[in-house]
Amino acid sequence: MSEENTMTCRERFLRACKCETTDRPPIWMMRQAGRSLPEYMKLKEGYKFTELVQSPELAAEVTLQPIRRFGYDAAVIFSDILVISEAMGQPYELLDQGGVKVDFALNSKADVDKLDPSRVLDHIGYTPEAIKVTRKELGDERAIIGFAGSPWTLASFMVEGGSSRENLRSRAMLYNEPKLFFTLLEKITEATITYIKAQIAAGADVIQIFDSQGGTLAPSMFWKISGLWIQQIIDAIGGEVPTIVFARNVHHNWRKVVQTGANALSIDWGIDLRETADTIPGDVAVQGNLDPALLIARPEAAAAEAERICESMRGRNGFIFNLGHGVPPEADINTIQAVAEAVQNFK
Repeated sequence: MSEENTMTCRERFLRACKCETTDRPPIWMMRQAGRSLPEYMKLKEGYKFTELVQSPELAAEVTLQPIRRFGYDAAVIFSDILVISEAMGQPYELLDQGGVKVDFALNSKADVDKLDPSRVLDHIGYTPEAIKVTRKELGDERAIIGFAGSPWTLASFMVEGGSSRENLRSRAMLYNEPKLFFTLLEKITEATITYIKAQIAAGADVIQIFDSQGGTLAPSMFWKISGLWIQQIIDAIGGEVPTIVFARNVHHNWRKVVQTGANALSIDWGIDLRETADTIPGDVAVQGNLDPALLIARPEAAAAEAERICESMRGRNGFIFNLGHGVPPEADINTIQAVAEAVQNFK
């Protein structure tokens, strides 16, 4: 039996993150990989989004649906970054028209003081349980990816009261009330570390941290407000599992993202993947960066771009094929299949 056949999913992923060469790039999609599938649409007819997230069995089922259909090499556990907000006392809901809304925006020191990070697992133990159910169903054939939002990204949602393109209120608060904002970041970081460690204990093979709002910060503020807190989380993991950081639109700050200590960086679609990879140390893996809009395009167009990305990364160890952001709800199943097959057949 070959060494590859005797490796566990954890060992295979470690090999990828440590930049070992494989016959083809590993492939998985970003969070929400199954949101356009008919089986997901049927399942969610009877449940709210938060009910799916909070049921370990249902969350595991949604996690496994795209694996069964497309054969990705890893499964991203079905959850939401705002479960941390809810666990600390600020509930949220997914809006029908897209985006999220929290029950109340953080407007004052009193609001921040109410947040309690000390008992998060009393409220969101369902995600670690979903990982256990997924592992039982999935076996050891594929890696399971747990995740959390970065402290800055979560803080921006919590201060803005939901989704925001520019994060003007949260950016103003960090300038006007820096001590208060740091208290908020400290609480989110504490809760996130507890949450992530529970995911690892439940069987997650890798943790991804989503800093989807990182690019809204001024370049001079990125490390102080985002990178530093991600580093604290990664330090707390202590190398127990590999870590990936997705920092969207931080094209001016890759050196700072590397400084977080992540084993891999996930690159958004707004920048050339190979050029970016060449500026990143060779012992840091990269993943990306297909434009999500291509999943709405014709299958042949999306497959050709997937092949181009793979070809551009030839010879760069530690490359993982992925989207440059989440899967659009209106993505075409035939196009997703064509992308998956293009990467799986790439040599």
